[in-house]
Amino acid sequence: MKTVPVLPLSEANREALRRHFLKLDAEDLRLRFEHVISELTLMRYVDSIDFKRDAVFGVFDGDLALTGVAHLGLRDGIAEFGVSVVPGHRGEGIGTALYRRAYEYSRNHRIQTLFVHCLKENAPMMHIARKAGMEIVLDAAEVEAHLRVPPGDGTSYTEEFFDDRVGLLDLALKSQFLAARTVTAAFTRAAKTLSRPLKQKQGGESEKNKKAA
Repeated sequence: MKTVPVLPLSEANREALRRHFLKLDAEDLRLRFEHVISELTLMRYVDSIDFKRDAVFGVFDGDLALTGVAHLGLRDGIAEFGVSVVPGHRGEGIGTALYRRAYEYSRNHRIQTLFVHCLKENAPMMHIARKAGMEIVLDAAEVEAHLRVPPGDGTSYTEEFFDDRVGLLDLALKSQFLAARTVTAAFTRAAKTLSRPLKQKQGGESEKNKKAA
C-alpha cells in the first residue's frame, strides 16, 4: 500500500486551510458539515479552529496545497473526527491515512472515545467508520459511530514520532522541488524574453541585406 505522509497542522497553516475548503463545492461542504454552508460561515469555521485545544492534520501535494484535512475536535476525553479531501485526489487513500493518524493521536493523548457524526449518504465517511470497526448507529438521515480507543503504548508512541518525521521530510522535499520548479520556470521565461529582441534584430538585418542585394 502506498504511504500517504500526514502532518499535524498549526496556526501557520490557517490560510492553506482556507484555500483547501474553498476548493470544495456546495455538495462536498454539505456532506462534510452535515448541512448547507455559506462561504462566510465556512471562513468563520476556519478562523475558529483552536489549534491549542484540537488536533488538525493535513496531506500536502507537490504545490504545497492541502489535498486532505482532518479535524479532531477534543472534548472531555472524546474526539469527534471530521475529514475532507479535494476533488482530483479522492480514491488515493488520503481519508484513510488521516483517520489512522487521528486514531494514533487519540491513543497517545488519552482520548477514550473516537466519534463520527455524518449524513447517511456520506459514503467515504461510512467506509472509514466501517473499516475502522466503529460501532455504528443509523438514523433516518444521520449516522453516529463510536470507537473505544485503547491507551497508548511504546509502539503507538514510536509510530507517532516516526509518522511526524516522515511528514516533515515529505514536506521539506516537496518544498525543495517546488522551489526548483519555480526557479527553472523563471529562467525559462527570462530566456524567452531576452531572445525576442535578438530574433527581431536578426530578422531586421536579414531584410536590410536582401534590399541591399
